This record gives sequence, C-alpha cells and structure tokens, in this order.
Amino acid sequence: MQETARAAITDDDLFALRWDRGRRDLTGPIRRLYGESIDANAFLDRLKLLLQWHWRERPADLRLLDLTRDLNPDWFLSEKMVAYVFYIDKFAGRLANLPAHIPYLQDLGVTYAHMMPCLKPRPGANDGGYAVMDYREIDPALGKMADFQQATLKFRAAGISPVIDMVLNHTAKEHDWAVRARAGDPFYQAFYRMFDDDTLPRAYEETLVEIFPAHAPGNFTFYPDMGKWVWTTFNEYQWDLNWENPEVFLAVLDTILFLANKGVEVFRLDAVAFMWKRMGTGCQNLPEVHDLLQLLTQSTRIAAPAVIHKAEAIVGPSDLVPYLGTDTHAGKVSQLAYHNNLMVQYWSSLASGDTRLMTHVMKTHFPESFRRASFAPYIRCHDDIGWAITPEDTVHIPHMDAKAHRDYLSDFYNGSHPTSWARGADFQVNAETGDRRTNGTFASLAGLEAAVEADDPALIEAAIARIRLGHALIAAYGGIPLIYMGDEIGMTNDHSYLNDPGLADDGRWMQRPAMDWTAAQARTGPAARIRADLKHILATRKATPQLAGDVPTRVIVTGHRALFVWQRLGDDRSVTCIANFTGQPQLFRVADADILPDIDLLTGHAPEIAQGLMTVAPYACLWLR
Repeated sequence: MQETARAAITDDDLFALRWDRGRRDLTGPIRRLYGESIDANAFLDRLKLLLQWHWRERPADLRLLDLTRDLNPDWFLSEKMVAYVFYIDKFAGRLANLPAHIPYLQDLGVTYAHMMPCLKPRPGANDGGYAVMDYREIDPALGKMADFQQATLKFRAAGISPVIDMVLNHTAKEHDWAVRARAGDPFYQAFYRMFDDDTLPRAYEETLVEIFPAHAPGNFTFYPDMGKWVWTTFNEYQWDLNWENPEVFLAVLDTILFLANKGVEVFRLDAVAFMWKRMGTGCQNLPEVHDLLQLLTQSTRIAAPAVIHKAEAIVGPSDLVPYLGTDTHAGKVSQLAYHNNLMVQYWSSLASGDTRLMTHVMKTHFPESFRRASFAPYIRCHDDIGWAITPEDTVHIPHMDAKAHRDYLSDFYNGSHPTSWARGADFQVNAETGDRRTNGTFASLAGLEAAVEADDPALIEAAIARIRLGHALIAAYGGIPLIYMGDEIGMTNDHSYLNDPGLADDGRWMQRPAMDWTAAQARTGPAARIRADLKHILATRKATPQLAGDVPTRVIVTGHRALFVWQRLGDDRSVTCIANFTGQPQLFRVADADILPDIDLLTGHAPEIAQGLMTVAPYACLWLR
C-alpha cells in the first residue's frame, strides 16, 4: 500500500496564510489615511517585513496560543471571562512578587489581569504613569523586563491573560523620539505636532476643549530652546504624536509587537479619541481614528493573533459605538471598549432612584450586539467619573435638565447634598461652565465609608446592597466585567496621597489605595461579605452561557421609574435581568417584560409572583431564566 505524503506546514506558511487573510483589511485604511503622500504598495511591503520579523521572533508557546485563538477568535467573548485591574506596586509591591498572588485572583475567578501603567515613565510628575519615556523598559520601581516576562508566563499558565496600557496619543517629552526632535532632528520632529509660531495653535484652540483645565490649561506649549510650539493635549510633558506621519504608525506597531512577544495578550489603547487632528473640530473621535485602529488591530492579528486591543475612549454614546466597529469597520477595529455610559447611568440612577434616563440612553444609543467585539462594563476606574449627561438625552425625561442633573450628581457624590450617603470629591472644576467630575472608590461612593463611620448596621446593609447591585449589573450586561482592585473587599477612599508632594495635586489618587490584604483575608464583616457576594455573582455568570459577550443585550422599556430591565437573548433561551435602584421594595408586572421565569439564578429560588406582580427587594438585581 502506498503511503500518502504529508506536507509539513512551516511557520512561514502560517504567516503567509495570515498575511493573505489580513491584507485586504489593511489596504483601505492605508489609502484613506495617507492617500497620495506615500506609495501604498511600498508601504505594504515595509509593513509585511515588519510583521514577518516579529512573527519569526515570537516564542513557541505564544505561537501555540496564536493557533488556539485563530481557531477560537471569540475567546474573549466567553461568559467565563472576568477582569481584574490593579497597580502592581499597590497590589504586590514589585513584579517579582506578583505570581504569589495569582491564587487570590484565581479564587475570585479572574481570567484577565490588567496591570496598570508599568512601562518606564518620566521621572517626577507623569500623569499616573501615562507619560511614558521608554515603551520597551519596565518602570524600575517595579522590576525589569525579565520579571515582567516571568509574570506573564505565570499568568498564562494559570489561564489569565496579561493586559497592559499602550499610550497612543502621546509620549513623554523625555522619550527618545522627543529628545531627538528637541535636538533638531527633522525625522523625529515630524513624529510630533510642532509649529514655528502660534498662528495655527491659536486657530486650533478655538474649537478644542481643555482636558485638565485646573492644572494644565490650553493644548499647546512653547519651548524657547526650540523656538517651537508643541501640541500637548494633556500635560506639558506629554507630547502629542503626529499620526498623519506613516512612520509614527510603523514605529508604534513595532513597539506593540515587541511587547506582545514579551507575553502581553491585551493592549489597553490609551487616549485613542485624540489621535487625529483637524482644524475646526474638537480633534476627538474623528473618522481617521477608526482607520488607525483597524490598521493596528489587523496588523497585530497577522503577527500575533492571540492579541486583542481595548479602546480607552471615554466619550459620549454616539461617539463610543464606532470604537467597536460599525459600517466598513465592523469586526475590524478594537475588540473591546470601556462602557463608560453604563457606569455614568448606574451612578445617576442610584442617586436619583430614577432609571428613566438610564433606560433611554442604553436603549437608544447602543446596538444589541457587535461583530466579534463587546464592551467592558465597569462601575468605577482609576480615573474620575465625568458626568456625560446631555440635553439631547434629558429632553426625553420630563422635568429633567442636563446641567441641573450634572450639578445634582456632583453634589450628591461629593457628599454635600442633604440626602447623600456618598463620600467623594470634586475633580477638575471648570470655572466657566461650572461642570465638575467626581473622585472616589466604589465603596465610598456607594455609602460604605459613611455607614461604617456612623457604625449603623442598617446603613452598612444598604451600602453592601448597592455594591452587590453594581457587580451584578456589570456581570450580566454583556462583555468582560472589570473589577478594580479593592472593590471586591469594599476599600474606601485613601487620603494619604495628600502627604506626597508628587501626588497631592491629583485627587484621583484617593481612589487608588494600596491593597488591604488583612481585609482580603477577613472571614466576617463588610469586606468578607462583599467578596463573597462578588465570587457568587461571577461563578453564576460563568455557569450561564446566555451572559456571554456575543449574546445580544436588549433593554426593555417598562415605564417603571425605579427598575432597569434588560434581557440577554440566548439562542436557546433568554435571561431577564431586573435591577431595583431604590432602597424600597418595588412591584413589577411580569407581563411588561413578557416573561414566565422559573428561577432567579443568583438566589437559586423561584421569584415570588402574585397576581402577575413580582416583588423586587431594595437594591436587588434578579437574573431570571
């Protein structure tokens, strides 16, 4: 019998197959972004060589992961995905200590570990690590690249995807590119937005907003030693990159793939909304940004298919949706994006006890699902809460004014409103508009700090219930729920940052406390209860396929002011979720959601229904199937 010869597939064969698959998704963005300024075919040749070089350098274990995820490209949409976000120093001290804490994350159910800025920042003020001076080195205070690689290896062995920040809009002014530009190198001066006089900067400023009006007003900085103005959207020491220059794209992609080969599986792409500039606009969320994201995402998919990207775009609803792919970009741009609107609406409804705005915003502005992409819902993050409440939305809610509601929320969460149980603080007060943003940990904003200080068991119970409600919301709404370090044990505001001159002018450090490992090990008290609640919620999520990220989410309009209702439309059956945003029990007509539930998945019991009315306990969230 003649044996059939088996052809061996080489690594170069795999690369060729992936290049052929991805090339068509590269050509359109290249032509739209750079037009006649470059030879598109020559640029593609350079891009192919860059991708092939990094593919050949890719470690064997990561190539196996690439193949696994090529066969299961929707891996990140699984209902089993749970994210944990932390500062390495505040969680473990140094990178070398991080693997020892993996069992803690596994016990919680974590499959996605976001290590907050860990690349080498500029010395001194550095915007919490987001002013990076070397993307290929680890912050020396945390360890070395070898420590980072060892940590990613341990995470991967534990089934946890390592995640880091990649700042795309700017570099630190101490970055090598910026140093060369400042020394007069024209090649690197073209990497940044530089102007010989203030004519164009003044023209741009007419339509730009200030990100940090309190301590970094304006968007441009003059450097006498160069005789040039530099675009500095965030801080003087953060220089905006010129993404109209294709060399910037190639240099940044080169860095991303370098880090991917060190074990990074997810890149949080920071400040993506600001990447492209155009006179006469706010220079945020311009269409070219989505071409850039498609170019980055599809290039990465060729050389490192195991890697995905998450867009950090904290913008309004109409601007947010395109970051997950619409029209020609559907399924081709960032696979994840923060759902900051869900966060804002959670806190808005919690303060007012009225979910009508939440229902309108979530129903009107967001599709029920995306193609191979999903949101990452969260309740709070390392940054402040910006009250994205617009007149276009409040006009649909009787007797609600956008500015008045924003002021109410700011007062409520800074604790000055008479009915408030929150302990937060104003951030970046805009003297012209009066708008304010809000700082505070989840537990402090939810009332636990004030309740514990008052030593009032009833208030403590209410605060724990609000926290449980928030965790149940993000675990069931769709996408990967993000748990910020300390929220699982109800950590409250930390004001010790005021004693550090390097941090004292940035109130966001109040919600970035060091991990309280004593509270994490407690078996009684609020910390233990909050952690037990969250573990149960996440375990139930993982056992419920209808909560996967690719399952459509449909908001149900019931007209009930206290309840927010949504359904997860599984192929086999649906799960209906009902959240009570008040401290009083509410009655709900089951006919309003067209459901006949057998069980509440979170309690394991059938809901109480009498005469077609279901009772929803104060601050309860039901997952009905």
